[in-house]
Amino acid sequence: MNRGVALVLLAGITPQVGAAFAVELFDELGPAGAAFGRLAFAAVILVAWWRPKVRGTPIRTAVAFGLTLGAMNLCIYEAMGRIPLGVAVTFEVLGPLGVAVAGSRKPLDLLWVVLAAAGIALLADYSGGSLDPLGVAFALAAGALWAGYIVLSQRTGAVYPGGSGLALAMVVGAVLVAPFGIADAGGELLQPELLGPLLAVAIASSVLPYSLEIEALRSLPTRVFGILMSLEPAIAALAGLVVLSQDLAVRDWIAIGLVVIASAGASTLDE
Repeated sequence: MNRGVALVLLAGITPQVGAAFAVELFDELGPAGAAFGRLAFAAVILVAWWRPKVRGTPIRTAVAFGLTLGAMNLCIYEAMGRIPLGVAVTFEVLGPLGVAVAGSRKPLDLLWVVLAAAGIALLADYSGGSLDPLGVAFALAAGALWAGYIVLSQRTGAVYPGGSGLALAMVVGAVLVAPFGIADAGGELLQPELLGPLLAVAIASSVLPYSLEIEALRSLPTRVFGILMSLEPAIAALAGLVVLSQDLAVRDWIAIGLVVIASAGASTLDE
């Protein structure tokens, strides 16, 4: 297996498992509090490991990457606090899907749009009920930010050695989310019994996957990266089922499958 492909596949598994465990922290910290704790721990780990230098580097690239990364994490956690994990990630993947389709004019593009639309239409009546509109809005916003994340991650990896650019970006992301997280969680962020779970979520959802992705994007085209990332809704649904007991009806699995196929198909379009 290609090294870059292996890195992306591993990067697609760890954040969804981490996200499933993060949802269990929402009762104590709220979505924004959990997002801030995750980003703060990840920033400390990455800065200590890479010791990035600010002087003599194009800091604007890392800042833009960090703002996108932080906002993306905040939005997807707010979504997961309102709708099931697998459903949230399914909506989120529409961001990269839209970018792929918008960049091509082939007749086959319509097929991917129709498949994705069919999947979303099925999810709109999730398990016979209705989805929280604000949760859906947050997931869609996270999808738009995810599209930007892919581009900026590749640029950051090209400019900065190792993971130093990611370390700087993580600090920016943590600072961006800090006001929301502190307002949401307050003093609960200092509870000793929550530090261990937050550290585990930071490693599984930020340190490992983002480090693997930025390394993979040094050699993989964004098209291939998009294909592999299209598997995340299915991985998230499984993580939600195993860790959170979030049952999905058959129609929900079909809906997620349609979006996965549409995302993979759109990502194969010529860039």
